[in-house]
Order: sequence, then C-alpha cells, then structure tokens
Amino acid sequence: MTKRTQLALATALVAALALGASGCSDPKKGSTGAGASNPAAANDGKILGGTPVKGGTLTVLSNQDFAHLDPARNWVMPAMDFGTRLLYRTLVTFKAEPGKAGSELVPDLATDLGTPSNGGKTWTFTLKEGVKYEDGTPIKAQDVKYNVERSFAPDLTGGPDYAAQYLAGTEGYKGPLQGQHLDSVKTPDERTIVFELKRPVAEFSATATLPTFAPVPQSQEKGTQYDARPFSSGPYKIESYDRDKKLVLVRNEHWDPKTDTVRKAYPDKFVVVMGLKGGQIDDRIIAGEGADASTVQYMDMRPESAPKVLPKQDIKARLLAESQGCTEMLSLNNSRAPFNDPKVREAMQYAVDKEAVVTAGGGPALNEVATAYLPPALSGGKQADTLKIAPAGDPAKAKELLKAAGKETLKVSLAVSTGDKSKAEAIQQGLSRVGIEVVIDTIDPGAYYDVIGDLSTTPDMTLSGWCPDYPSGSTWIPFVFDGRTIKEKGNQGNNSQFRDEATIKRIDEINAMADAKQANQAWIDLDAEIMKKSPAVPILLERKPLLVGPNIAGAYGHPVWTGTIDYGTVGLKDPSKSQG
Repeated sequence: MTKRTQLALATALVAALALGASGCSDPKKGSTGAGASNPAAANDGKILGGTPVKGGTLTVLSNQDFAHLDPARNWVMPAMDFGTRLLYRTLVTFKAEPGKAGSELVPDLATDLGTPSNGGKTWTFTLKEGVKYEDGTPIKAQDVKYNVERSFAPDLTGGPDYAAQYLAGTEGYKGPLQGQHLDSVKTPDERTIVFELKRPVAEFSATATLPTFAPVPQSQEKGTQYDARPFSSGPYKIESYDRDKKLVLVRNEHWDPKTDTVRKAYPDKFVVVMGLKGGQIDDRIIAGEGADASTVQYMDMRPESAPKVLPKQDIKARLLAESQGCTEMLSLNNSRAPFNDPKVREAMQYAVDKEAVVTAGGGPALNEVATAYLPPALSGGKQADTLKIAPAGDPAKAKELLKAAGKETLKVSLAVSTGDKSKAEAIQQGLSRVGIEVVIDTIDPGAYYDVIGDLSTTPDMTLSGWCPDYPSGSTWIPFVFDGRTIKEKGNQGNNSQFRDEATIKRIDEINAMADAKQANQAWIDLDAEIMKKSPAVPILLERKPLLVGPNIAGAYGHPVWTGTIDYGTVGLKDPSKSQG
C-alpha cells in the first residue's frame, strides 16, 4: 500500500469502530441504544461545569493507590489516563473531547501520526522540536526507544505487550537493564525513531498512544523503584508520593503548551488522597462542602450510593456515567481441575446468575448483562448472543452438564478486588444453586492485578474486565485468549490461562488481514467460537459512575479510557475556593 492509503486505513478503522463506543445503555432494550430513559445516562457526552479557570488545587479521592505509574508497567484503567495526561507524553494520543470525537488520534510528542513504509512493516516518527523533561533537558528519540525496551524487562511486570507482539527480532529479549538493546527500534538521530515490525500493523499509530511509547531517559533508570518517581515529560511533576496515602503533583515549568494541543493543565496542583472507603468518598462529594467541592473520584461510585444520587437532580447533574466499553468476565483457570474440563466450563455459562450480579453492581442503570466477550464498541454497537442463555442462568442445564462431567459437587476459589465483594457474593449464591461452593478471597485493589497475574497465586476464578486500548479487536481477543501471552509473573489479560491451538492459528490469520472491515468481522466470528469453548463467562457491561464536586469544571468521561475523567482538561470553576 502507499503511505497515504496505509495511514488512512488506520484512521478509518479507529473512527469507524469508535461509533460504537459512544453509544449508551438502555436497560429496557438490554443493549446499546439511545438510553434516554436511563437516569445514569443523563450526562452522556456532556462536559460538566463549563470551562475551567486556571489555578487552584484539584483533589482526587481514591480507595487505592495506583497499580503502576511507571510507563513501562502502566496498563490498568484509569491509571493510563492519569499517567499519560499528567506525567508523561506519548508519540501519539487521543483528542481531549467527549463522545466519539475523543477516539480521534492526534500527534503528541511526534509531529504526525507516523509514516508507514515497507508495506506497513516499518513505521517512522519524528519528535517535535522544543519538547523537554521536568529538568529542562530535551526529550530524545533514544528515550522513547529505551522505554519500549524496558517493557521487555522481567522485573518490570504488568505493562502493555504490544512491543513484544509487534516488533521484529524480540525473541528471548529481556530488556535493556543488562545493556542489551533492540535492533528493530532505530534512532538515526535525536528526533527520529523507526520501528521495524514482524508483520504489517495498519493501526500502529493507535498503538503509539500507549504508555510504552512515552520517553524514559536511561540516566533516570531506577528499575522497579521508577514506579514511585517517573521523570516527567508532561505538564505536571511529582512533588511527593507517600505510597497508599497521598500523591502530590505540581506544575512542570518546562512543559511548553505550544508543543501540546491536547492538555490544558488548568490546576496548579493535583492531590490524590488514597486509602479512603468508597462509600465515604461518595458521601463527601455528594455533600460537596468546603475542600470537597473541588474534588473528583478516582474509582467508581459505590452501587449502594445510586439511590442518593439518581433521584436528585442537583446531585445527578454532577454524575458522569459513560459506558466503559469493556466486558467484565469471570475467568476460569483452564490450567487445572476442575476448569481444565470443557464440560465443567460450559456448565459455568449456565450456572451464573448474571441478573443478581447486575443488582449487586448497582442495578440496570449502571450495568447490563454481557452475552459475549467483545464489548459492543467492537461488534457494531451490540453484543452477539451465541449461547442464548437467560440472564438469570439455567441451573437445570448446568446440573446436567456437571453430572455428565462427573462433577456434581465442586469447591472452588474466587479472587476479587475489595470493591467487588458484593458481585462476588452474587456469583457465589448463583453457583450454590448447582452444587458449586465458592470461597471468596478479597484483595486490596492496588495489589489485585499483581496477585492474579502471578501464576503461583492465581485462584480457580477471578473477576476482572478487559477494555480495548483503542477501537480494534486486535487489542482485545489476542490479549485475553492467546495462550502465547501467558507469563509466570505479570500475566495480564489471559487470566483464564486459555491455551487453544485453533484459536492461536485464527488470531494469526486475522492479524495478517489487510482489510480492516474484514478483520473486524473475523474478530466477531472468533469471539463466537471461543464462547463455545467457555474459557471465561462474560458477566457485565458496565458504566463508569464518577461523581464530581460542585466547583469542578471541564469534566467528562473519555471514551478511550473507559469513561474515566480526562485529567488533561479538568479543572476548577473558582480556584480560590480550593484547598491544598
């Protein structure tokens, strides 16, 4: 393909698939649609509070610390939003707008969206002039290369796997910490970086939005300790970070807004207060008094807070609840009994009471039942329903399948993040109907993905979601169901440890397709085939309910970061009313 055609294909793919991402849930219809009758959807696509005034302190209230802020390790929503909007810039990013416009790619550190050549197997980016770190030193192409290489280091677990999947000549590579570097990432000068891929990747521009493609100068390398103090290339830098308690960001005076069309950097300071209880956060922001008027919440509003918010117009006016574009799943550990038996896994599809989990998750205003793995944004705006199982399940069918497998009674473990305990209990009660006893283990949210990503501590079942990193099926199925992605430590996505040769073969075939529309349909078809093998049970499609204080302005849920507030554009109505 010509350079223009190849780039147009990537842009068209993101734009076309983004149309599904902006849809909202209508609980009466049970699928993405207009959603006008849903009280939680009242602010869909809106920016709350008007245009911010520069200055003041914006406080973020959180029940947890960040899983990782090191850009080589940052692959959990909404930490990617927080990191890439405030602390570091990437080669390419997404527009700062609500709705489908937010899925549009724009240059960030790079001058454009990248130039493909060699049939789409080579991508070249040129850095803008005048981009600097927090100490005033220039950002170099070699620093982006270095962070891409860091993503391969065995000790720096948890980050995106795209470099490993796409770059040529990476077999056996263990990162740059021992002085080894990749030949497939070239930096002919300080402003040019060239990526040599093992196959054509039409949407590599979108891949370059990930934290992996942020710069880290080798001189700042601190191994696993880099998590606590990333070196800023964004509009803010870390003033202090007391893990699990408080993070304070202040302005990076060397960030030049003339080089950055996306970030507005309205507040003088961001303060993240951690370790609070979810219900406590909700109540403080609902009241919105004093310093709490200038706060936003980091993680979702608790389900039990919905009755305090949805019936009250003045409070509902401060609620963002965009569709997340993700699928929450009950992952079954396929690597060992009982879920190494396909019959037992199939029985689980019928045994779970998804309606009860919807209720536990805040009801139909905030959730709807999932019937497939791929979220609606990646399947034309509506999920497939391959198995056609009633939302409450089919206990009789589940018992029949368990009996055929010789497993009429089972005892299994389920790990969930602390905030998902009510959902876990709904799953536990549903499975008890068919003779399955579930032992629930709740884990601190900040440590959850590290625990379930270590194969030595992975339980029988985990409850977690997967979101597309950008609107393409290639960011979903290969990461969740390709057995080659499974790691001993830092395992991400394939929590089911699903290893299936037919699936792997088909993934490779789809990845080789040059036609984006053909590939998109192929991912949908493969989703249906994997559903029949039941490595996991799709449970919910969620909204992202986030409350903001009455002094907050410029707040909206970004469509790419699962409805998380775009930290690059949020600020205050009256900075003089803020504290901190």
